[in-house]
Amino acid sequence: MTEPTVQLYSQVCLNRNFPNYQLKQGDIARFIDTVPGPDGIEDGYVLEIFNALGESLNTVVVPKSAVSPLNSTHILSVRSLAST
Repeated sequence: MTEPTVQLYSQVCLNRNFPNYQLKQGDIARFIDTVPGPDGIEDGYVLEIFNALGESLNTVVVPKSAVSPLNSTHILSVRSLAST
């Protein structure tokens, strides 16, 4: 199976939770860079996290497989970061 292509600087969604970053599956982020994984570990994606007002909150690194491109079937929603 071919992985979907994620374009640099595009908005992407997480397909799993990251409690250490207070991020949940479905959260939206901007893909800003790739980092090589250590021996035998998959590469990582550097993501910038924004709040609903477009203010940058954090930059995180997650496994490449934890990111999916947005598509026309996705619907945006809002949650509070404090409710994680």
